[in-house]
Amino acid sequence: MGENPENDVLIITPDVKCNGIPPTPAQTEGPYYKPATPFKTSFRSDVPTGTPMVLSGRVVDPDGKPIGGALLDFWQVGDEGVYDEEGFTLRGHQFADEEGNWRLETVLPAEYPGRTRHLHVKVQPPGGGVLTTMLYFPGERRNRLDKYFRPECLMDVQETPEGWLASFTFILPA
Repeated sequence: MGENPENDVLIITPDVKCNGIPPTPAQTEGPYYKPATPFKTSFRSDVPTGTPMVLSGRVVDPDGKPIGGALLDFWQVGDEGVYDEEGFTLRGHQFADEEGNWRLETVLPAEYPGRTRHLHVKVQPPGGGVLTTMLYFPGERRNRLDKYFRPECLMDVQETPEGWLASFTFILPA
């Protein structure tokens, strides 16, 4: 603070990071992406089994300002480790609210040959370009063996008696 505290400006830097490296890195969509997914905020009724998981987070710009109305399109495997190539099981899109918040009720994805546990997502701000990336789980033995794994795309994850809670903030370029 200077001699005249009333003239000093306190600048608060928002806590925005993708594990310290904004913006969120792009990754391959892989061979299992399907366009024109249905609007869904829950995949739980898609499969009869699986460990419940709630994944939530925000979409923001590098300054931490929310990006309301961003499109998020998710796809994943279930506990059997297989993608649905015929329909839209464990696939769907939603929109972030005006504060950039989003929430997906799903099941814990399985590992499958050559891959660690992960979820795929495309994120697109209104009128902007599409970011395709993947989200990963910390502490997975296969993370270090997966050629696509990016530590900056690790979710914050907590196991609870009701299932798993995970969160991630997508940082899109300005």
